[in-house]
Amino acid sequence: MNARALFLMATLAPGLLCLAQNNQPAEQPAAPAASAQLPAAPAQPPCPPAESSTDTYVIGANDMLTVTVWKEQTLSGNLLVRPDGMVSIPLVGDVEAAGLTPLHLACDIANKLKKFVQDPNVSVVVTQIHSKVVYLMGEVTRTGPVEMTPNMTLLEAISSAGGLTDFANKKKIYILRDANGKREKIPVHYKQALAGDRTLDLVLKPGDTIVVP
Repeated sequence: MNARALFLMATLAPGLLCLAQNNQPAEQPAAPAASAQLPAAPAQPPCPPAESSTDTYVIGANDMLTVTVWKEQTLSGNLLVRPDGMVSIPLVGDVEAAGLTPLHLACDIANKLKKFVQDPNVSVVVTQIHSKVVYLMGEVTRTGPVEMTPNMTLLEAISSAGGLTDFANKKKIYILRDANGKREKIPVHYKQALAGDRTLDLVLKPGDTIVVP
């Protein structure tokens, strides 16, 4: 190879190398790896204070509850509060429900389930109320327990029992109420309440007994 050929090769080589590099296909950015993580369970709401203004209903015996544990169907279901105030939860066993609000009971169940379930999320809903009753005795159409409605009054309870009979002594109706371990006898002014005096249409409490002589 003569000197002229060597000179041409030395002159053209850098340009040819650069052209070859420019013709290489551009590298494609790596596709992001698909995440294999499952959605995390929602956090259990914090336990409410002992007296919560947003959760005032107190569970009682014979109430029907729906307990739901997130993504744990075998631990969820409808539960009847037994006469002893307890409900039975799988894995946990008996849990006291009577005397607690739904939020407090949900928090209690969640704490007990932490031994078996990671970050359990529990909700409790009262679907049927049977624990709040008053009783009627004497000259009413239907004696016995009457399930209470919110802020049920004397007249509403008597109406729910079908009203008074023709033999009722309207002047001597009274309410028996247990308060602080003592039984209190509260006289009733039935005719005045019926005439529209709302102050005499007493608001009842669970466990009251209305006696109509």
